[in-house]
Amino acid sequence: MLVLLAFLAALLVALVVVNFGGGERRVDHPIEHLYPVDDPQFHRSMALMLGPTIVEGNRVEALINGDRIFPAMLEAIRGARRTVLFETFIYWSGAIGEAFAEALSDRARAGLKVHVLLDWVGSTRVDRELVRRMRAAGVEVRMFHPLRWYNLGRMNDRTHRKLLIVDGRIGFTGGVGIAPQWCGDAQDPQHWRDCHFRVEGPVVAQMQSVMLSNWNKTTGRVLHGRAYFPDLEPAGGMPAQMFASSPSGGSESMLQMMLLAITAAVRSIDIASAYFVPGDVALAALQAAAGRGVRVRVITPGPHTDQDTVRRASRGLWGPLLEAGVQMHEYQPTMYHCKLMIVDGLLASVGSTNFDPRSFHLNDEANLNVYDRDFARRMTEVFEADLQHSQRITLADWQRRPVREKLREHATAWLAPVL
Repeated sequence: MLVLLAFLAALLVALVVVNFGGGERRVDHPIEHLYPVDDPQFHRSMALMLGPTIVEGNRVEALINGDRIFPAMLEAIRGARRTVLFETFIYWSGAIGEAFAEALSDRARAGLKVHVLLDWVGSTRVDRELVRRMRAAGVEVRMFHPLRWYNLGRMNDRTHRKLLIVDGRIGFTGGVGIAPQWCGDAQDPQHWRDCHFRVEGPVVAQMQSVMLSNWNKTTGRVLHGRAYFPDLEPAGGMPAQMFASSPSGGSESMLQMMLLAITAAVRSIDIASAYFVPGDVALAALQAAAGRGVRVRVITPGPHTDQDTVRRASRGLWGPLLEAGVQMHEYQPTMYHCKLMIVDGLLASVGSTNFDPRSFHLNDEANLNVYDRDFARRMTEVFEADLQHSQRITLADWQRRPVREKLREHATAWLAPVL
């Protein structure tokens, strides 16, 4: 019996280590500030050292809240002519889940190739009858890392990506899941504040490639050909790249990308994050940016949050940031689920990635980097509109919080590496 218990304990420890350990690429030291965002060397570093090529000729449209996000996504699906690929973390039952299921099923019944990849954990609240109906209509629905004995070492590796690609020509990415709280216009605490983005142009092929990498890992099948990768003409004037990371393929690539951008900043950094729990290196990078005169502003959720433990852990880490001059703001009306970083009014990085250990080390994530002054200006306007509904927390405010609150936040901050 003792031998069996020892074996089970060793197995449990091994599973914890495997599931919470990061990939081989590590960032343990601050990155030196060598050049600004508008320097060609910055673009070379972002493209050649870390990510795919920065491609010209794209158009990216920001969609604010469900009332604008979901109609645009459903319109694209209903207008599909050859293929639809959809990967998402959260897909729950409800009216919006029914609407997507019907649109996807209709296209499959019309003879299109429709592939849907749902995260097994994030989609636990979906009605299995809804999935059965989609499959009966011809939609190929697969689950990412379901609970199986051979998946135990990857149970903490979830796909947090939100990708919809239609005909290989129109792409969507951002923060929304398919669930009731993302409907509406953030009008009350039951309807969340979020952003999503409609994309056209050559970068859509990179979005397709990111989606198909997980499809290949899940199914063992390679999807290719003109139906998935058509010739793409320029659709606008925005240079962009689709950046992806996963524990099996460079788990800290997203962290490196964001650190390079923060380190290159000379004027401003705006960060919107649903879960803001920076590690030591990220904390040091933000402090260093503020120390060299960069205006750093952060918006995180306020009293309305779906992860109170994460909020407490975040607040417990704010002291060094506030002392360095970083501006911390909490969004008040409802849950704030945006994921956005704008650097020097030149680069905007949008997608599924939160500023926390889970996104940087454990999840499969995808962010669209847009190198365009007009787009960055538009996203800055969105950010500043959110600031109007946020409460700034000053260093004095943070120091005055009740002792019980300080103790709870300090204790929770120890959990930051695994949140």
